[in-house]
Amino acid sequence: MRRLIINADDFGLTSGVNRAILEAHQHGVVTSATLMAGGRAFEEAAQFAQQAPQLNVGCHVVLVDGEPLLPPEQVPSLVPAGGQAAHFRSGFGDLAAAALRGRIDAAQVQAEATAQMRKLQAAGLALSHFDTHKHAHMFSGILRPLLRAARACGVRALRNPFAPVKPLAFAHLLRRPRLWKRYSEVTALRRLLDSFRRAVQEEQMITTDGTFGIVSTGALDERLFDAIVGSIPEGTWEFVCHPGYNDSELGGVRTRLRESRVQELRVLTSEAARTTLERHGVELISWKQLLPSSC
Repeated sequence: MRRLIINADDFGLTSGVNRAILEAHQHGVVTSATLMAGGRAFEEAAQFAQQAPQLNVGCHVVLVDGEPLLPPEQVPSLVPAGGQAAHFRSGFGDLAAAALRGRIDAAQVQAEATAQMRKLQAAGLALSHFDTHKHAHMFSGILRPLLRAARACGVRALRNPFAPVKPLAFAHLLRRPRLWKRYSEVTALRRLLDSFRRAVQEEQMITTDGTFGIVSTGALDERLFDAIVGSIPEGTWEFVCHPGYNDSELGGVRTRLRESRVQELRVLTSEAARTTLERHGVELISWKQLLPSSC
């Protein structure tokens, strides 16, 4: 049995991203979305989520390329200059270096993540899961306080940001050699998988067997979607996507994903996407289907 959750990240980033995610859910194959508590279009996204009860909504915890909900002086290890800046570090590399050197304060991560999750819940949203912007929770020093924050907020599931190496190579490198660099980066980080699994198990949290779509971010088209779906092994997996509209509002946001969001929306709302899932025998599910009925 092969099951797949298709999750749209960056809900709340802009109004154009919100509209695209809702469209990809109502007229396409997106089953879940993760909402940014600090997104400029947060309120609209929360309203859209209320209007789409079948769309599972989780928290897209932001610890990089954004602004903390808490005052910077309360989270000095998460912002530049030890609390003197009102924004997180810029770019995954800086955050990764700080995390690997033990310079991220776990209590501050937990406090900021709790604030973000509580903001979504205060807006009336029942959170099905959480993930992180730029997949920051693959690092143990960030993951463990996030798990504690999630449990305190009653959130029981999270993204497994790792994917199996061989299917990943088959799906991407044989068709898109230019994705080799990103593939190499993703596979190099797989050394963190064992610690991820241990932490999730110890906290009795729920996750999938892994995630597809990270390597293809910014390059997805129908052929690549078909190749990825066709390479998915037995088990329960997640596919991460970033649909959106490349409008003037997005132009004012720090992101490398612009026209690619429009292309992803086309793929996710195409008849070919559903045909691909059916042809490969992949069942489309949502996060809540993984949760015990009592949650």
